[in-house]
Amino acid sequence: MASGVTVNDEVIKVFNDMKVRKSSSSDEIKKRKKAVLFCLSDDKKKIIVEEGKQILVGDIGESVDDPYACFVKLLPLNDCRYGLYDATYETKESKKEDLVFIFWAPEGAPLKSKMIYASSKDAIKKKFTGIKHEWQVNGLDDIQDRSTLADKLGGSMVVSLEGRPL
Repeated sequence: MASGVTVNDEVIKVFNDMKVRKSSSSDEIKKRKKAVLFCLSDDKKKIIVEEGKQILVGDIGESVDDPYACFVKLLPLNDCRYGLYDATYETKESKKEDLVFIFWAPEGAPLKSKMIYASSKDAIKKKFTGIKHEWQVNGLDDIQDRSTLADKLGGSMVVSLEGRPL
């Protein structure tokens, strides 16, 4: 069931900027988003970029020590969100980067919010072409342990996430 919710153009721009890894100057790389949250507009008709809920690549090592832990802290405990996380990880063979689409629907979120976010998920996913990894998370227990994300990315093949061994 579709909800009739539309996706704001800024959301698509953010996704395309995160997806395309063109060779850039170090200043441009620092401005690239590592993680971002999307929410419904106040009138519940559009999916928008959530103000102030992002991590830039340039923040890592400056104001952000562990980007994954920092991303988890951005999630509201009592409402739903969509997120994009640019995971950097190593397998036994190589270093990789993949975008992960996250549907955050915590137990404490209002039922109406869960329903609108769940029925609007396809609208945003259709705009995010080429996403390999989708992850529905229903609480902090599911997301706090980085090994859960590593399982989504490649299971036992993944040996480190964000430079931290598993």
